[in-house]
Amino acid sequence: MSVAVKVCGLSTRESVAAAVRGGARFVGFVFYPPSPRHVTPEQAATLCAGVPPGISKVGLFVDAEDALVKAALDAAPLDLLQFHGRESPERVSDVRRRFGRPVMKAIAVAAAEDLALAQRYYGSADRLLFDAKPPRDMVGALPGGNGLAFDWKLLGERRWPVPWMLSGGLTAENLAEAVATTHAAEVDVSSGVESAPGVKDPNKIAAFLARSRAL
Repeated sequence: MSVAVKVCGLSTRESVAAAVRGGARFVGFVFYPPSPRHVTPEQAATLCAGVPPGISKVGLFVDAEDALVKAALDAAPLDLLQFHGRESPERVSDVRRRFGRPVMKAIAVAAAEDLALAQRYYGSADRLLFDAKPPRDMVGALPGGNGLAFDWKLLGERRWPVPWMLSGGLTAENLAEAVATTHAAEVDVSSGVESAPGVKDPNKIAAFLARSRAL
């Protein structure tokens, strides 16, 4: 069975087209101004126009106020909201209720004890995403998209009551090992298909998606 892929941080029509053409199941748009992948709601609306039915359009937010979430949803037909900050379970539940969209909560992982945080979101988040926690001394670290991987063996024998994605440092070259180690059915890639921070490479997108189909 092939692995479902989310290509995140898309910001051009060319990169969206490459993700769609390669068979991505999810496409992600970042509504976080400090990120080099940031797009405005208006830009996201234009990009979403190139996404056919059946591919989930995901909006990524980091500790965002309701006004930003509303602006994004008013402009772009997002199917799933991804929260990649320090949002509480209560905040996740509130957003689900207020905006009527499912929510995926990112869990930052560096050690086994970080996985315990996921349990707090049972019943509030519809999905989980496990990403690498950046080290405290990392200059310019973002909540995600840093090109870092965590120890995949931490997830190897774990099971979760909701769908989940693996993220963090994935590339076409290490995807097979990551999936074999974690048993992930869904993965999220961003920096691993870029030629520079925020610059998606259509050839790398194609290679990653081709590798996922071969698994």
